[in-house]
Amino acid sequence: MQSKTAWGEFAGGARAIAPLIVALIPIGMVYGAVAATKGLSPLETTLMSLLVFAGGAQFVALDLWTHPASWVSLGLAALLVNIRHLLMSASIGLHMQQFSGPKRYVAMLFLADEIWAVSEFRARIATLTPVWYCGVVVPFYAAWVLSGLAGALLGAFLGDPAVVGLDFAFPAVFIVLVAGFWKGRETGFVLLASAAAAYVVHWLLPGVWYVAAGAVAGLVVAGLMSGDDEDDGEAAR
Repeated sequence: MQSKTAWGEFAGGARAIAPLIVALIPIGMVYGAVAATKGLSPLETTLMSLLVFAGGAQFVALDLWTHPASWVSLGLAALLVNIRHLLMSASIGLHMQQFSGPKRYVAMLFLADEIWAVSEFRARIATLTPVWYCGVVVPFYAAWVLSGLAGALLGAFLGDPAVVGLDFAFPAVFIVLVAGFWKGRETGFVLLASAAAAYVVHWLLPGVWYVAAGAVAGLVVAGLMSGDDEDDGEAAR
């Protein structure tokens, strides 16, 4: 009976992430194709997906890739792109009461934007369990690694993904995720502030500092609006 319940939980997680896996596959193939144009072998491309498992950081790393590679620049860029995981892990960690210490740490290693989003939705309606979370992670991780490998193998035939517009697949997924968290004009103000800050910093500074600038601006506006809501609530009382 317990095994059936566990399988049901795992299958539920797999069903929740399935639509995003469909969107993930072309992104992974684009990553593999871009990696091939940068001179990475299919093995190197696959190892990056297996060990890094961070689409944004991997794309940024490829954008900065040179021969020989500048490890300091690549490391700093990956740090700036992935620093949002501090906030994501803090948020999802509040819902991991069913996770033991080791399980929680392992779960954080596989945290991605899409996994975080579906887990937050799950936590709103039901308990977030390790088995359900595993059902989300396993197929998503496998799809990312295998689609990257496929893209690397087909890279020579695909050519530059931007020519056929496949490079838009990655931002398209983020637009869908953001739309799922829309809560009205407050969300719009946060997104507008984040986008404006990112655009200005991207225009003024080289590198990926615009990622950090957008994140900080969004957090500041969200904090200010939260404070205003509390003040209005106190005034009403």
